Amino acid sequence: MELTIPNMALVLLVGASGSGKSTFAARHFARTQVLSSDFFRGLVSDDENDQTASGVAFDALRYVAGKRLAAGRITVVDATNVQRSSRAELLTLAREHNVLPVAIVLDLPEAVCVQRNESRPDRTFGAAVVRRHRAELRRSLRSLEREGFRKVHVLRSQAEVDAATVVIEPLRNDLRHESGPFDVIGDVHGCRAELTELLERLGYRIALDEAGRPAGAHHPGGRRAVFVGDLVDRGPDTPGVLRLVMGMVAAGDAFAVSGNHEHKLLRALRGRNVKISHGLAESLAQLSAEPAEFGKRVEEFCAGMVAHYVLDGGKLVVAHAGLPEHYHGRASGRVRGFALYGDTTGETDEYGLPVRYPWAEDYRGRAMVLYGHTPIPEAEWVNGTMCLDTGCVFGGRLTALRYPEREVVSVAAHQVWYEPARPLGAPVPSRDHDLPALADVAGRRVVETATHGRITVRAEHAAAALEVMSRFAVDPARLPYLPPTMAPAPTSSRPGLLEHPDEAFAEYLAEGVRSVVCQEKHMGSRAILLARKDDAGALYTRTGRPFFGPQDTGRLLDRARSAITAAGLWAELDTDWLLLDAELMPWNAKAERLIMNQYAATGAAAAAALPVALAELTAAARRGIDVAELLAATGSRAANAEAFRAAYRRYCWPVDGLTGVRFAPFQLLASAGRTYQDRDHGWHLALADRLVAADAELFAPTRHLVVDTGDPDSTAAGVAWWTELTAAGGEGMVVKPMANLVRGERGLVQPGMKVRGREYLRIIYGPDYTEPRHLERLRERGLRHKRTLALREYALGLEGLDRLARDEPLWRVHECVFAVLALESEPVDPRL
Repeated sequence: MELTIPNMALVLLVGASGSGKSTFAARHFARTQVLSSDFFRGLVSDDENDQTASGVAFDALRYVAGKRLAAGRITVVDATNVQRSSRAELLTLAREHNVLPVAIVLDLPEAVCVQRNESRPDRTFGAAVVRRHRAELRRSLRSLEREGFRKVHVLRSQAEVDAATVVIEPLRNDLRHESGPFDVIGDVHGCRAELTELLERLGYRIALDEAGRPAGAHHPGGRRAVFVGDLVDRGPDTPGVLRLVMGMVAAGDAFAVSGNHEHKLLRALRGRNVKISHGLAESLAQLSAEPAEFGKRVEEFCAGMVAHYVLDGGKLVVAHAGLPEHYHGRASGRVRGFALYGDTTGETDEYGLPVRYPWAEDYRGRAMVLYGHTPIPEAEWVNGTMCLDTGCVFGGRLTALRYPEREVVSVAAHQVWYEPARPLGAPVPSRDHDLPALADVAGRRVVETATHGRITVRAEHAAAALEVMSRFAVDPARLPYLPPTMAPAPTSSRPGLLEHPDEAFAEYLAEGVRSVVCQEKHMGSRAILLARKDDAGALYTRTGRPFFGPQDTGRLLDRARSAITAAGLWAELDTDWLLLDAELMPWNAKAERLIMNQYAATGAAAAAALPVALAELTAAARRGIDVAELLAATGSRAANAEAFRAAYRRYCWPVDGLTGVRFAPFQLLASAGRTYQDRDHGWHLALADRLVAADAELFAPTRHLVVDTGDPDSTAAGVAWWTELTAAGGEGMVVKPMANLVRGERGLVQPGMKVRGREYLRIIYGPDYTEPRHLERLRERGLRHKRTLALREYALGLEGLDRLARDEPLWRVHECVFAVLALESEPVDPRL
């Protein structure tokens, strides 16, 4: 005897004490799936038979059951469950979580139950309790289905119990194993000619029946259609649409979810009392001209339609009126009602139509949701959802979305078949659905990335980032990316040095990366430039803050736009925007206050104090006082301080507005519809050189050298070039895999390592860092956190760029942007 149970269900074992429920549960379900009332009594009172603890025990049981059902887990409640009141609380729980309740009744003879209880020393109650349970059970058997149980399995003997097997079956809406590709088609409403035209444009071959009517369609490439419902009513040929779609579904060439119009048509065909309105009269009239056998097929087809499908591993959901994430894959009257009709605000518009609740504007789910129901002039993305009802029957278009390509394909209506109550082009009240909300970034977050898996952002870091983002950053619509931190090369053991190119070359060689590019490290600040062809862009720091005021920013963006035009990049890349990673120079263009308050102040103090100290110590030595050691140390400190002042001064030069500002791009991050981490750095640097050629006053070149990490002569040339750069006062260089994005045996490879010169590092570690005692201590610096942080931020940046190129909603892009800023932020108590 097979007992079928949906793979998302609340299962109640119902039976008198001693009927064998616990034994049955242990035999057919995993230990973690079963919630036993005895166990929870023991959990709260240390005595599984303490009936005085039942109330508290069942509170705990229902709490755990709710958590399991929220996660979509099969949950089995092992209790007597013979009283309607106790079942009602559990049925309410099932409804709250939109799962199907199932009852498995063990209706064994009273004598068997009594005998089993008598054989157990922990059961001290007599046969009267079993008789009471049995009496309540007999009354329950007549009402279980009316109470709301979707399936009721009754086992009336031990033989039936022994012969029973439990079979877990997927819900009918569960098509996660179907991965596509699909063509999801919006509301057809009886427009058979337009549907045929759209299918042919999508590449389907129409099959005709013996009367020459379209009765199926097959795609030679294996694509399948998915219809979002409302095939019927209003249009000129509802039978023709049904004949075509039913043929496709029967042949496995299509899937179809029910719309509210199919639901109403089914009730009418079954003789129910329905209001003949909204095009139903036309469908009934057209169907009445068809043979009775066809009408019967239509009734069976509509009766078999589900309200929504979950496809492609949960990545795609199709429902007629759309579906919030917490309803995906669930089964209940509430889920079905939303999928068929949507939800309303309770208001009506000026045309007397109900105002639909804009669920898509609040959608934050992982799955793409495609739907129809409410006609709109043109299909557009809203938070990873798209309405495909573009009002064909009202004279608009019949629209499909190719999945996973995300390509919209449509055909024009042949005429206005049905006058709409609200004009198709009438504006629908809406709000900015694209902008990130506080809930999208606050608290602990886990971001899924394609290159580095799940990355966690802790609440205390998010709180700090929220302060910066909300008070100082540029407009979120112009902040699609933040660059990652740059990992330093492994610490060098060479005398007097912390960093040297050989360690970077060796590490990349160990990762299997032979070709690397060494790029000069410019003396400036990391900058991101968003250039738009016909609109304002942005220029901002690696924490999202603007470099300049609005006027200077606008002037720089205008010049960048002109250079991009002169270089021919708009047309070549087929884009109206570019996102560039670059360095903005000089350093003081951004950090003038930091230089004045921190570096210059330190240098000035040293310049004022140390010469005086040297003079006094020298005079003391002349008087015969033994201050040789202190004099030598002070002299060394004075020399270090002068080197420190020289170091930071190299990175500053006079600027007046944009006069003196240089911009050195070194990578094109993204443009409309694509990213460029698959292009090697030679391609990126060549593109940057074209911008330099277009405006050499603003754009600066990035000198570079390609090195083979497995060739000693090539690495020696790389070291010599680094030595030349740093000896001339340069910061150093960045070593990157020439291929750009690279995966090694251990996962994602560092996108770049900075190798900085001895003198530049004085700015980072202080004037006296080269003293042997300080240098040895710094060689013990832990780089692991910095290097893992660089990889996580790099992966987040790539993920954000991919989402941007896919034209995902801004809040999805900003999930990655904000995560990078949070990882860079010092923790702050999130309660503040």
